[in-house]
Amino acid sequence: LRTSRILSRAAVRGHATIRASHARMMSSSSISDADLLSEVNDGRIGQHALEKRCGDTLQAVRVRRSFFEDKTGRSLTELPYENYNWDNVLGANCENVIGYLPLPVGVFGPLHLDGEAVTIPMATTEGCLVASANRGANAITQSGGATSIVLREGMTRSPALRAPSLQRVEQLTTWIAEPENFEKVRAAFNQSSRFANLKKIHVQAAGRTMFLRFEAFTGDAMGMNMISKGTQYALELLNTEFPDIKLVSISGNTCSDKKPSAINWILGRGKSVICEATVRADLVQTVLKTTVDDIVQANSLKNGVGSAMAGSIGGFNAHAANLVAAVYLATGQDPAQVVESANCITQMEKDENGNLVATVSMPSIEVGTVGGGTGLPAQKSMLQLLGVQGSDASNPGANARQLSRVIAGSVLCGELSLLAALASNDLVKAHMDLNRKKPADPAPGTCQV
Repeated sequence: LRTSRILSRAAVRGHATIRASHARMMSSSSISDADLLSEVNDGRIGQHALEKRCGDTLQAVRVRRSFFEDKTGRSLTELPYENYNWDNVLGANCENVIGYLPLPVGVFGPLHLDGEAVTIPMATTEGCLVASANRGANAITQSGGATSIVLREGMTRSPALRAPSLQRVEQLTTWIAEPENFEKVRAAFNQSSRFANLKKIHVQAAGRTMFLRFEAFTGDAMGMNMISKGTQYALELLNTEFPDIKLVSISGNTCSDKKPSAINWILGRGKSVICEATVRADLVQTVLKTTVDDIVQANSLKNGVGSAMAGSIGGFNAHAANLVAAVYLATGQDPAQVVESANCITQMEKDENGNLVATVSMPSIEVGTVGGGTGLPAQKSMLQLLGVQGSDASNPGANARQLSRVIAGSVLCGELSLLAALASNDLVKAHMDLNRKKPADPAPGTCQV
């Protein structure tokens, strides 16, 4: 009975939303919200087809919300949907849209990185995270700044193939290794885009199953679509030479995309970046509230011994994923790729002058400044804040490389600050101060149970 009442109230709310919104505005569609909702409820159209049916993305979102409010008996009132350009999203970023999730965006810095002052945006709901990164940036910048290098770059896609015999496995492996043949494959691959440039093919085999890990430069795009298309072209060429070797899957998991793997940790994927800073001993004491020796010990035992005891792959760090995820959300990156992009080993060493040398090495940062979520207005503005929005026409790939450097620099700031908090036993206190709201005073005349 209670459930039926909830459903009844939700239905009233849903239809009330339709009537109110219809009274407020005239849709560009020739069909009313109420008639659209009726068509969905009657099964004449699927809710996924609302945009196509009415030709108005905002109306489609509005009607879909009402449909799911009626269907689930749950209100969507707190999920905003107005004042957003859904035309940008349609066919590019999301399907079956019912609204958007506002996320707080903070900034930290400036971080002095490679001779430039950088202000870095972070989208997060974790209190203390931005403040902590800001403390790390402060210590690094006052010490003269951080430097970074992009050691190598190349997005990967690794199809799984099935050969009829071990002899054919050997023959294909040998054939690809011949420079003349590789150039044929490269020419076919590079047809996928004017930016695509196949760099190498890493061949692995398990019995008769082969994995060809294509690695390519993809300009300022993160590059998964580009490299998948290029791989398809390359496989079509290989099929003319080896028609009896069949494609099982365009992705064979040795790429390795959106999952933990040793291959990304060892061979790299996307951008392999190292970022380093020397922090003066006096600033370790005054800004980070600890000592060089204590940070070195905390890093060695926690990030070194502790991660080894845990059997970690790529997790020899304090919280690299925190920084990667926050910058990814702010700049329109694929958040699922935080899995491999946060691969990081953090090193803390005392130099001959008694100062702290802090380093993060990140072999698989996967970022782009064009495509995907980078074209959405808010995320685009954050890339503009960093000075890396879009493609660099004069030097393709430069913007994506700079973004990868910024992410490594962000991680360095976060690692430095968290390790200092752990070394001084201030972590819990900082979170209690910055990550917990103090209860508001009760209003006069109210009863607090």
